[in-house]
Amino acid sequence: MRELVAAEAAASEQDRTLTAPIVDEMWRTGLMSAFNPAAAGGVEPSFTEMIETWIEMAWQDGSFGWVGIANMPSSFAAAAYLPDDGFAEVFSAHDNHVTLGGQYFPNGQGTAVDGGYRLSGAWSFGSGIGHSQYVAAGFFPMDDGEMRWVSDGVPDMQVAVIPREQISFNDGWHVQGLKATGSYDYSAQDVFVPRRRTFRLFCREPFRGGSPAARMGLMPVTAAGHASWALGVAKSMLDDVTELAATKYRMSDMAALATRQTFQKGLAHHVAAWRAARLLVLDAFTTAEATVAAGEDLTPGLRADMRVAAVYATDTARNCAEWAHLVAGTTAIREGSRFERAFRDIYTGTQHAFISEKVAIDAAQIWLGLIDDQFGL
Repeated sequence: MRELVAAEAAASEQDRTLTAPIVDEMWRTGLMSAFNPAAAGGVEPSFTEMIETWIEMAWQDGSFGWVGIANMPSSFAAAAYLPDDGFAEVFSAHDNHVTLGGQYFPNGQGTAVDGGYRLSGAWSFGSGIGHSQYVAAGFFPMDDGEMRWVSDGVPDMQVAVIPREQISFNDGWHVQGLKATGSYDYSAQDVFVPRRRTFRLFCREPFRGGSPAARMGLMPVTAAGHASWALGVAKSMLDDVTELAATKYRMSDMAALATRQTFQKGLAHHVAAWRAARLLVLDAFTTAEATVAAGEDLTPGLRADMRVAAVYATDTARNCAEWAHLVAGTTAIREGSRFERAFRDIYTGTQHAFISEKVAIDAAQIWLGLIDDQFGL
C-alpha cells in the first residue's frame, strides 16, 4: 500500500480522515480485519506480526498507522468479547465487513434498564471514526444512580458498541499532527444500548479467538500498537534523513551531510537506539504472549513490562525523530513533505495518555513491591 498511501496523504490531511481509496484498499487486502478472531474474518496474528505490521503502516504515514492502531484493535476487541447475540448483530449480519473506532475511556454513564443501558456522555479523540460504521464508547454502568464496583476500589467499566447514526459528532479535529485520523469528538444523549452490544473494558475471557492476545485483553494490544506506531514514524524519519544525507549540503559547508563525522556518529547512535527499543518491545510482548500460551497467568509484572516497553519505545522514537529533524535542516520544514508530516505526527501521537509518565510510575511501583497491581495496566 506504500504507493497509494503516499499519493493520498495530502488529500487525507485535507479531509481530516483517511480517503476512501485507502480505506477501500485496507478492506480489499484484508488488512482492516486481519487482527480479528477467525470467526470475524481475521487471521489471529502473533504479537510479532502485529507489531511489524503497525511499524510498516506508521512508516508509510503517521495517520495511516494511527488508524491501524485504532480501528484494528477496536474490531478485534468487539469481535472477541461481545456475547454471541451482539456478535451476530454487529459482525455476522454484515459479513464481518465492520469498521469500528472510538474512545474506550469511560467518559459516559450508562443507567441500567431492562435489557441494557441508557447511555449519555461526551468523548474526545475518537480515532478512526471518520469511516467507522460503529462507534465504541467507554462508560460506567449505574444502578439506581450508584456506580457499580467489580472489586474493592475498582469500578465496573464497560464499552458500548453503537451504530454511527445514533452518535452526535462534533467538528473539533483541527490539530497540529495526525490530521488524517478522523479523531472526532462525539457525544450520546440517552441512547439505548442493548446489553448484547457491551463488554467489559478489561475483559480477558474471549467468546471467540484462540490466540494468546485474545486472552490478554485490549490493554496489551493497545500498548503494542502505541509502541509500534512511534517506532514506525521514527524509522521513516531515520530512513529519510539517511537517504537525504548523500545530497544535503548546509550553507557555508562544502561537504555533504553524509561525510560529516558528527552526523555519522549521531546516525549510528539513533539507529542503534531505535533497534534496541524495537527489540525491547518484541521481548516484552512475546514473553507475555508465551506465558499465556502456556496456560499461565498474565501477572501484574508482565503487564507492567509491556507498558514500560511501550513508554520507552515512544520516548526513544521521539528522540530519534527530533535528531533527524534537526540534522535535516531546512529540508525538514517544507510544508506538506513526508518529513515535515512525520515530525508533526510524532509530536502529536506521543502526547497520548496511554504512554504517559504515570504509566511508567505505576509499573515501577509494581516492580518495587509498593503495590500489588494497577488495574489500568
